[in-house]
Amino acid sequence: MKERYDHIVVGGGSSGCVAAARLVGAGASVLVLEGGYSHRHPLLDMPAGIFKMINGSKYMRYHKTMPQPHLNGRQHDIPQANVLGGGSSVNAQVYMRGRPSDYDEWDTMLRGENDDPGWGWRDVLPHFRSMEGNNRLLNELHNSEGPLLVSDPGHINDLSRWFVQAVQAMGEPYNTDFNGTGQRGVGFYQFMNRSGKRSSAAYAFLAPLQDDPRLEVRLRARVQRINIENGRAVGVTYRDENNREHTAFADGEIILAAGALVTPQLLMLSGIGPAAQLRQHGIACLIDLPGVGENFIDHPEVPIVSVANGPYGYYKQGEGWRMLLNGLQFRLFGTGPILSAGVEAGGFVNPADRSAEPTIQAFCVPIVYLDRDTLDLLPNTYGLTVTTVVVKPKSRGFVRLASANPNDMPLVSPNLLSDPSDLRAMIDGQRYFIKAFQTSPLKERIREVRIPDPSDLSDAALIRHCKRFVKTNYHPSGTCRMGPSRDPMAVLDARLCVRGVERLRVCDLSAMPNINAGNTNAPAMMMGSRCAEFVSGQTADAVRLRNTKS
Repeated sequence: MKERYDHIVVGGGSSGCVAAARLVGAGASVLVLEGGYSHRHPLLDMPAGIFKMINGSKYMRYHKTMPQPHLNGRQHDIPQANVLGGGSSVNAQVYMRGRPSDYDEWDTMLRGENDDPGWGWRDVLPHFRSMEGNNRLLNELHNSEGPLLVSDPGHINDLSRWFVQAVQAMGEPYNTDFNGTGQRGVGFYQFMNRSGKRSSAAYAFLAPLQDDPRLEVRLRARVQRINIENGRAVGVTYRDENNREHTAFADGEIILAAGALVTPQLLMLSGIGPAAQLRQHGIACLIDLPGVGENFIDHPEVPIVSVANGPYGYYKQGEGWRMLLNGLQFRLFGTGPILSAGVEAGGFVNPADRSAEPTIQAFCVPIVYLDRDTLDLLPNTYGLTVTTVVVKPKSRGFVRLASANPNDMPLVSPNLLSDPSDLRAMIDGQRYFIKAFQTSPLKERIREVRIPDPSDLSDAALIRHCKRFVKTNYHPSGTCRMGPSRDPMAVLDARLCVRGVERLRVCDLSAMPNINAGNTNAPAMMMGSRCAEFVSGQTADAVRLRNTKS
């Protein structure tokens, strides 16, 4: 018997969960095919649990980059979620939308296409707002009744407070809402959790539908290709956890939400992509789309790592008697370090021009925090790490097929900091936040900054430091970007449809024409909601009202 649904969503990540839930809410039957595992795990649920898994876990797939010539041949990891809920099940849960100008830029680029669906701030804000259930804010920008639970940090470490105060002492304003009227300043982030439990897309959007017969979720189901007949996407071929092959069919649309690294791979495996590359791997080219896999954007991140002069921060808080004590405090009183996502504070600054939009985002992490390929450079001890991130990078990379075998991971080259302007911004950001370690009240608690060497902050030294330590901020995007019909590199139109193929859309971060300024998880969910709106013709508010009445 054929598996047949109204719609098939390939990938149960942040955008896929939202798209599936909205389509079911609009009355459709939906199959979600997720290649990873269930999101129900105690370490995934607790806010900071992922720090125990970040450097090795079945809930992650580790894409190793191609050697990066401009980084002296260095390779680094790009972890991607391998679990229902995608990034929202394994990330640090920072709730960030980006700034209105991010989306107004998209709107300018796409204006006049496909009856002008609109991608400006006024068009996307209703989607952000309908999803949000904020525990502090309720105004024209924020909602308190949505399914995605957004909260202030449940616990704030003293190092985070001292960091915020030090940056204020340097002249930056205190920002009470980074998703408010302006990003600039320093303060405490809001997070997608509540009362010590993560609010992932799987919990927020799919869990309420677990008894709805219109929704079918299959885990450990790895899609091999999209099946195209006469220029129309009709179904998908996938393998289950026992490696048995299945084909599922869609009477309506197929929606790709496998992420910015795998979605372009799936398109190419299905014969949609750069013709020469497909021929190289013996794949028949059905649709020649040269932009598939191009325009790879990620936020580059570089750490500043210090050693504390006292028992400050979260060192060993998840081990031995400290772990037991923290667990007991949480169980008895609902308080304590377990409520922290590990990243409580941060800021947005423009060191070169304080009157212009921020160029750098900072994350304050009250531990010695290094990537997998640099872990052995410092002993693990009491410390503080501040990472600086270029929020609107100009560097672009690519994703390529390694082979025609769907089990082979794609070749990825992010080219982080390859554009000189990104490197310049990062150097400025590093110098700026190193000053925070030298400013009261933080400086009294820091023994020394160990990375980079504060005795040599010349451009040459900081360039070497940035090239040695730059890593992904876990925000790959742009590899199947939307664009106007006149753009030969645009993979999608303004309604997220794959050009040249009927009934095939992409709703994950690969669809972004340019990356937003800040964390990308909430924008991914917005794109899933927007896609469902295009497919069903019903707005997010209409679907929410319909579900409330039923």
